Amino acid sequence: MSSDGSRRHAPPHDALSSTPAASRAQGAAREHASPWPHVEVRGQLSIARKEWLHTNGAGAYASSTIACMHTRRYHGLLVAALDPPRRRHVMLSHVDASVRPIRQQGAPAERRASWPRWDLAKHQFPGIDPEISSFYLERFDQDPLPRWAYALPGGEIEVTLGLVRGENAAVLRYAWSGAEPVMLTLRPLLAARHMHQLLRENGGISQKVELRAGAPRGEPGSGRDRPSTGEVRVQPNRALPRICFRYQGTFVGSQDWWRRFEYLGEQDRGLDFLEDLWTPGHFETVIGAEPVHLLVAVGALPEDEPEDLLAAARAAIRAEDPGPRRPLLERRLTIAAETFRADAAARPGVVAGYPWFEVWGRDALIALPGLYLVPRKTEGAIRVLRALIDAMQDGLVPNRLPDAGEPAEFHTADATLWLFEAARLLADAIGDTHPFVTGELLGALRDAFEAALRGTRNAIHITADGLFAAGRSGEGAMDGLTWMDARVAGRAVTPRAGCPVELTALWAKGSETLARLARAAGDERLAERAEAAARAARRGFAGRFWCEATSYPYDVISEHADGEGAFRDASIRPNAVIAVAVDPACFTPEQAALLLERARLELLTPAGVRSLSPADPAYVPRYQGVPEARDNAYHQGTVWPFLLGFYARAARHFSALGEHVIPLLHRLVTSAAANEIAIGQVPEVASGEPPHHPGGCFAQAFSVAELLRVLAWDLPGQDPGGASGAPR
Repeated sequence: MSSDGSRRHAPPHDALSSTPAASRAQGAAREHASPWPHVEVRGQLSIARKEWLHTNGAGAYASSTIACMHTRRYHGLLVAALDPPRRRHVMLSHVDASVRPIRQQGAPAERRASWPRWDLAKHQFPGIDPEISSFYLERFDQDPLPRWAYALPGGEIEVTLGLVRGENAAVLRYAWSGAEPVMLTLRPLLAARHMHQLLRENGGISQKVELRAGAPRGEPGSGRDRPSTGEVRVQPNRALPRICFRYQGTFVGSQDWWRRFEYLGEQDRGLDFLEDLWTPGHFETVIGAEPVHLLVAVGALPEDEPEDLLAAARAAIRAEDPGPRRPLLERRLTIAAETFRADAAARPGVVAGYPWFEVWGRDALIALPGLYLVPRKTEGAIRVLRALIDAMQDGLVPNRLPDAGEPAEFHTADATLWLFEAARLLADAIGDTHPFVTGELLGALRDAFEAALRGTRNAIHITADGLFAAGRSGEGAMDGLTWMDARVAGRAVTPRAGCPVELTALWAKGSETLARLARAAGDERLAERAEAAARAARRGFAGRFWCEATSYPYDVISEHADGEGAFRDASIRPNAVIAVAVDPACFTPEQAALLLERARLELLTPAGVRSLSPADPAYVPRYQGVPEARDNAYHQGTVWPFLLGFYARAARHFSALGEHVIPLLHRLVTSAAANEIAIGQVPEVASGEPPHHPGGCFAQAFSVAELLRVLAWDLPGQDPGGASGAPR
């Protein structure tokens, strides 16, 4: 983009004309007026390829496709958080189940090996089409626990999975509805490795199997009405905790490797996609009128009964549903929001996205209003903010708390600014004089304010004309410090060193927030200094950011307006939309209306907001391919659903469409929420061009949070009885 803002002109764009996503979502809502996912599979594997997600409130999760045919290295039935909510490891990958008759009519017992057996599992192996084998799955429900119903000759077997709340443990419940009992065989397949890695057959694995007292012996299927229970302990990876099983029936030790599972989602991403899994053996039990349970845990088994553990998990998730008085989509998003809150962890945090994102400061603070303040979980919000404040250094909020437990990373300029925005909204909810606000929170904001004024790491400082500057270009560049931070071969794809437009708006609004809270706490001197900083930022913003050639703000400008190295980047990006939503006082009403109209025509899509105008020569239309291709597209036109929240807040006040923008916003939120990878969740990104295929993380915290916030706070007619607690 040239410094004078010249560009090709993009044609007007109707954000809802290019995809049937909105009509699909409306049809689905009519067909299934429930917030809980339900899929009729009826033995069709193609229907069962969408993904599901279930979490335990402390960072552990379970996820796969509906068919439980893993397509990612991150899939598993128990992905434990060994340092909750961090250090996530795929411990239990699968539990393959098969069913066979106990006796065959008229057949001698010695011919038992020829009796029929029905395998419920589905896997992808090299050169084998999984479509050619029988698939018995009839339906899938997550209401709220994942539940599969398989139709077999003579009856139906129902499998329920529940993660134990706050613990690295899972319960699998098997219920049989047939007239005659059958034999159930369960084979656990273990990975016992970090979620980012893959396991290959190796001689270093420990194949020791420990049978605890009470493990039954004898012939399976001997007619016992209630199979006895036993425990098995294994520790295949000596660097990780043991894996424990409590089972019913008989354990048959047969340690072995199952080889060459193919994860085609990883192959599509250009990554290694083959894995070998280890099994210690299998469990056999008769199942009749009473359900059978398999309890799996990392470290130690829970003491409670399996049904009680399932009931507790079910109750905790069902409690998230705000009820039928709320709109259906709002209910679904509220339920989805629960998956990102690790409130049961000793150090609570927000998981930025599943399956691979960790705890990120920026993401947590952007998502905090939707995840915590909309459902009025203010105590949880305080605990999350306290954890981030405790991790601050040099007046900065960490950008990332790595999953493997390494030190916090601070390669960001805006995470700290989002702390001011989260503080403003929390104070709206609990009051300016709440002890946490006047104590820890105000102290953290003061430290951040003073650090920016004097200058801190990452070349963060306030310019002479009041703008927020960060990063530097050239040798040892720090030029990817905003949310547009993708790098390829060490190079920032979207270099934004200088004064990015949204950072100065956040600084201006944040300084105003600090003044408000300081005055409430009786610190008049700090309040006056913060007010002066806000005035200077808005004055500098008005003098330098507006581009007449594009009727849109510059995306990034240099610290100095003139002289060597001075520049102005006139790329049409959504950062100006963030700026006007956060601090409208930086713009005149006419400027706000003009920029929103341009954003509507060039950036708005049914899946979210583009990160770059299609008219720009650097625009990348598709988010796909190997990691380098995806990183190059990440902020160069790729669509981000979370940006709809900022567009909606700004459009409600400044759009040239006036009140006619409200039904457009409703349709956009509905359409973006329907563009899913995992049922009931909102993905991280989508391709810039129709049909806007979703990509990235299949469940993203700030995507869910911002769409929920729009529905609950920003659109009229959504709040019967004032239940959503919108901020002032």
